[in-house]
Amino acid sequence: MTRMTAEVGSRGIGLDRDRLTQLLQDYGVYAAIVVLVAVNTALAPHFLSLDNLRVQLFQAVPVLVVALGMGLVIGTEGIDLSVGAVIALASAVIPLYLGYGPWPAVAMGLVGGAVSGLVGGSLVAFGRVQPIVATLALMIGLRGFSVILNGATAKPVNDPAILGLGLDSWLGLPEMAWLAAALLAVVAFVVRRTTFGRQLTAIGDNRAASALAGLPVRRVLVSVYVISGVLAAVAGVLIVGHGGYADPANYGLDYELSAITAVVVGGTPLSGGKVRVLGTAAGALFMQLIEATLIQHNVKSSYEQMIEAVIIVAAVYAARGRAGR
Repeated sequence: MTRMTAEVGSRGIGLDRDRLTQLLQDYGVYAAIVVLVAVNTALAPHFLSLDNLRVQLFQAVPVLVVALGMGLVIGTEGIDLSVGAVIALASAVIPLYLGYGPWPAVAMGLVGGAVSGLVGGSLVAFGRVQPIVATLALMIGLRGFSVILNGATAKPVNDPAILGLGLDSWLGLPEMAWLAAALLAVVAFVVRRTTFGRQLTAIGDNRAASALAGLPVRRVLVSVYVISGVLAAVAGVLIVGHGGYADPANYGLDYELSAITAVVVGGTPLSGGKVRVLGTAAGALFMQLIEATLIQHNVKSSYEQMIEAVIIVAAVYAARGRAGR
């Protein structure tokens, strides 16, 4: 009787741990955001002001846009390390085509992102190259190519239309934030309501079984990398518009790590088979609030990187713990 009671008790503890892990993975990032906002507001009452909210959104939106594409790639059990270099490429392309007008210049930047994603996705889908290897090679090559295109110095971008994308507001909030919200809604709809979204998560869950079931595995894989490249290029356009110049040597650095962090913290497992779009957005906002909190307290950026590393390990460990049960 005692042994049976102990077994039932241990089973109950296991269930409680499973439930707690699930709650942390599903809602932990939202709770962390609430805690950070509360702490910052208590220490600095102006933290909730509209001006500060605008600043936080300006900083968080590019990472969020990149993370939306990264989430789709990770959903297929892949990774895209080239997104930072795609940002640099988009920033390098824009000045080259501004003579044709702002929108052709923006379009060419997006085309550059799409072509980059096509190359990376083709290496993964048709060349059977590991995603981390394919996109790492692309990251190195694109960064060098972008610097060659733009030259060794940053180039000013003074076109009002492009500057408006990065600086203008509507209803008190940055236009780039409204754009990010629209992209978030589109990606969420694609993941949850379309055949493509179901195919994406099925491939991430079991690629071999998906191929045997007749799913267009290669087409879906190429598509997600193209989408990731285009969204990274969108982020590059926004960064150029906000900064007012093109600097591919410095733009996009470490964005791949920030995007991966946002995706993982938001609850999307690195093992694929699932994409938490809203969680990814919350993860990007959470990481920006971490940075804002540290800056507010004059903490060096090196400590921020250490904290980000700890957050990644904790999020991955929580995901593994849940998967293991």
